[in-house]
Amino acid sequence: MSVTIKKMIETSFLDWDGKIVTTLYVPNCNFRCPYCHNWPLFEKPDDFEDVKHEDVMKYLEAHKDFIDGICMTGGEPSLYPELPKYLRSIKDMGFLIKLDTNGSDPDLLQILIDEGLVDYVAMDIKTQLNGKYDAVSGVEIDIDKIKKSISILMGSGIDYEFRTTVVPTLVEVDDVVKIAKFIEGARKYVLQQFVGPGSYMEDIAAIEPYERPAFNEMVLEASPYVDNVIMRGNIY
Repeated sequence: MSVTIKKMIETSFLDWDGKIVTTLYVPNCNFRCPYCHNWPLFEKPDDFEDVKHEDVMKYLEAHKDFIDGICMTGGEPSLYPELPKYLRSIKDMGFLIKLDTNGSDPDLLQILIDEGLVDYVAMDIKTQLNGKYDAVSGVEIDIDKIKKSISILMGSGIDYEFRTTVVPTLVEVDDVVKIAKFIEGARKYVLQQFVGPGSYMEDIAAIEPYERPAFNEMVLEASPYVDNVIMRGNIY
């Protein structure tokens, strides 16, 4: 399967802390997270026109004095076996590459790291690493693959972050603590604010997000295990 791009944000200041990137979205995903906002990419991918690779390359070439690199997201980029080849074409132009992934394909992740094709990886950890993972990701998960991806990143030497979207009813303080214990010593753990409107599942869309006191508690409880625990999003 060749890599298909269905959406391109030419200039993003939000997708990689401290970097200016072009963000590329692949269609399709092997998860069905009920709070996902990019669900049209896996439910209705044909509603999006393909973004030609040559158009991506032309844009990057024309803006290489301004753009630091790309963020490859989706959807789930690791579904595409041709991803290393695609990223190599961009890396050879001198750009940095950030990968967003759910961690479900540790073997491809290892290849990307071994071949020097990623400079930063943001991996989602949906909830504590047990049977609850299936409910939060919306499908049956091979949890050993998620654990292997975590291990690969923590031993890789490249820059990375783990992140959890904290959705009330799906992710509680205890879940965050158990995640933090599992990734003890990680470089960064991000607690992301949940945004209801636009979520994949209507019942989830109606949930009120956590407020700042709850976030503060999560950070406090996770900090003994990960030095750099941060909050991201609009938190009131």
